[in-house]
Amino acid sequence: MAVEIERVGRMLKSSKLAALAAVLAVAAACNPAPASAQANCQWYGTTALKQQQDNERMKCGLSGPSWHSDLKMHVAWCASVPPELWREQARQREQALAACAAKLAK
Repeated sequence: MAVEIERVGRMLKSSKLAALAAVLAVAAACNPAPASAQANCQWYGTTALKQQQDNERMKCGLSGPSWHSDLKMHVAWCASVPPELWREQARQREQALAACAAKLAK
């Protein structure tokens, strides 16, 4: 009986640790570390810069607040908005460039 109680106690302790680990994993996924957010915004900024360079190289004439060559401004904007927003902005720029390239190919 004592062995059984000890085994149940170990199982409970193990399941509590597993639950805690799961909660911590979810929290980390929902709130990325600042270094990760900084790396994401660096990626966003360099991608936006490359997209603007492609815009100029292909002479697409795309313009507006997201079409410029200021890396620091792109990175700062990214850091001020939720990830969904900067991801969508990069996607929209990529779609606009693809449409421009398709027109040039005709």
